[in-house]
Amino acid sequence: MVAIVDYGVGNLFSLECSLKSIGADVVITGDRDVIEKADRVILPGVGAFGDAAEKLRMSGLDSVLIGLANKGKPIMGICLGMQLLLEKSYEYGEHKGLGLIKGEIKPIADVIPSNLKIPHIGWNLLNFKQRDCPIFKYLKDGDFVYFVHSFSANNCPSVAATTEYGAELVAAVADKNVYGCQFHPEKSGDVGLKILRAFCEIEV
Repeated sequence: MVAIVDYGVGNLFSLECSLKSIGADVVITGDRDVIEKADRVILPGVGAFGDAAEKLRMSGLDSVLIGLANKGKPIMGICLGMQLLLEKSYEYGEHKGLGLIKGEIKPIADVIPSNLKIPHIGWNLLNFKQRDCPIFKYLKDGDFVYFVHSFSANNCPSVAATTEYGAELVAAVADKNVYGCQFHPEKSGDVGLKILRAFCEIEV
């Protein structure tokens, strides 16, 4: 079973539908017992980092996710959920993340040309840095995915893929059993479904 963490942040329905379309047994839940019993866990998220991190802490799910990651359970963060996996964010202040992936979140405005629009919205090419990353096993060079973001990972030694938007930006991270996609697999057509299918096939 795949548990989609419901902590009051994000549009969970499209992710649930994508997982069901590939035959996954999936549940949307904020119940720590259900999350702990799941085979795999997905942390979604849209909105502001600080607000999302606070909701995770208030629900106690931050410690649950950290504990499961340390036990080796496959965990994947999507968009803001990926950012929360890192150590901290500088989005409207400084906010502590889960610390499951080394690195920090900073505005893309610091690195992209001033003529490019923010947020970065649209389809962009994946450039693989960890070609053997399990979630990429069904992908090929030249695959595109869909982004919506204004912040990205920096100083991260666990970059699995990048993309180009006036500068090289982190598109995905991976360290042992913890994975993160800055883009939205559930909005990335067949390529996104391949990523979700690969995640669901990771051995536990």
